[in-house]
Amino acid sequence: MLKPRVAADRPSPSETVPPEIIAAVDLGSNSFHMIVGELRHGQLAILDRIRETVRLAEGLSDSGDISPDARVRALECLSRFGERLREIEADKVRAAGTSTIRRAHKDTTFMAEAEAALGHPIEIISGIEEARLIYKGVTHSLPPTDGLRLVMDIGGGSTELILGQAASPSALESTHMGCVSMTERFFPNGEISRAGFNKARLAAQLELRPVKEFFRNALGVEAIGTSGTIRSTEEVARELGISESGLTLDVVEQLIDKVLEFDSVSDISLPGLSDRRAQVWPGGLSILAELLHVLNIARLKVSDGALREGLLYDLLGRLQHEDARERSVQAMKARYHVDEQQAARVSRTAAELYALCRQDWGFTTELAGKVLDWAAGLHEIGLDISHDGYQRHGAYIAEHADMPGFPRAEQRFLALLIGGQRHRIDKSGFKVLPDSWQEPGLRLLILLRLAVLLNRSRKETEHPPVSIRASGKTLSLSFAADWLAENPLTIADLEREQELLAQVDYQLLVDQE
Repeated sequence: MLKPRVAADRPSPSETVPPEIIAAVDLGSNSFHMIVGELRHGQLAILDRIRETVRLAEGLSDSGDISPDARVRALECLSRFGERLREIEADKVRAAGTSTIRRAHKDTTFMAEAEAALGHPIEIISGIEEARLIYKGVTHSLPPTDGLRLVMDIGGGSTELILGQAASPSALESTHMGCVSMTERFFPNGEISRAGFNKARLAAQLELRPVKEFFRNALGVEAIGTSGTIRSTEEVARELGISESGLTLDVVEQLIDKVLEFDSVSDISLPGLSDRRAQVWPGGLSILAELLHVLNIARLKVSDGALREGLLYDLLGRLQHEDARERSVQAMKARYHVDEQQAARVSRTAAELYALCRQDWGFTTELAGKVLDWAAGLHEIGLDISHDGYQRHGAYIAEHADMPGFPRAEQRFLALLIGGQRHRIDKSGFKVLPDSWQEPGLRLLILLRLAVLLNRSRKETEHPPVSIRASGKTLSLSFAADWLAENPLTIADLEREQELLAQVDYQLLVDQE
């Protein structure tokens, strides 16, 4: 006879709910990386790491066009990554493009093809955002500390420097030099020479000159290097018996002498160095030597954590409601002396209107509500510069300021909403957004404009209950009849808004209940 199942035999909730799979994809200038993790009891367990050398920066034109060969390598790699993501049924994926993607952002056909191959949107992140995420990846891969850390990452097209204390970065810099670009520039046709190294190192010195004082000679600093060039250099030094762990300027100088024993990049053959890394190693060594020299670093430790880990942990933070974008918005409010009470009033009204229109207007992504709330909170940042045209000042700030956590597309979206909150609407401005964001973006702008308009009195008393209905390109507002009669200025504003919305083919109806 079967026994009845006792409580201890029943599966726990964690056993019945499938674990959440999240992934991050780093589209670097030399290599593409993918890292996959599983969220178990609030902790992240790494399941898989994939790396492919694509040399995306190789042959990049001055106008930002990616070479045909690099394009093929990149799309084939992303197709394989996309297949893997579909196999594991990843719940959340964050993909980010760095230096070369930033330079090639006008090559829209490549971005469309890349997103189709991967099966997920690709963010284009700024150099400063890249630095922040690298620091995050490094700090999660090392034991915690309260001391100062100087992190450096030599990528294919840029080199990032970050000074921070514990888990918080305090100075971030992205320089325009990388192992691919430096190798192409100073070792043409792969020819290795002492003159090439000297010129490459001088160029690195000049690139570091404007930023060195931020990072040089910090007392008690722990210097940490990450990513392919630095990790490969440590591996070669260890294999050759030059260093057991870490790197010094003397070790790097010895490795440069080893490279000078070869006539061509294609001839480089050293233990611990892959053929793919050898193709860009001379440029990377030149940068590394000058980082150690110019920043006066006695010994550089090497970390496995890098941008892809930073992307993954940043995504995890968003899922656990620790969003760096929220901190950036709050910091910007404080920096530009935003009237917090007015910002809160506009945010509340915008949220109410959004909730009532969300289904009818087809807002399906979490980002829509977030970007509307951020724009409402920051809509007056331009007032700190001038009241005249403050929306334009605010839009410029939002688009060009360093806002950790924000990809470029999201930052541009935020700027469009802030800049369009009053006066005539420039519908053409939304063409800079991805196609899928353009119409929803215009609708979010309409809601923000109404929220600002209804709170123009800046009074503590809440605006009257408003009923709103959305249907296609028609928006219907309904107010209590007695309130309308008592607020002729608001009626005048709404009538003007009707005219402005009509110019972008939207109809605003105002009724009384």
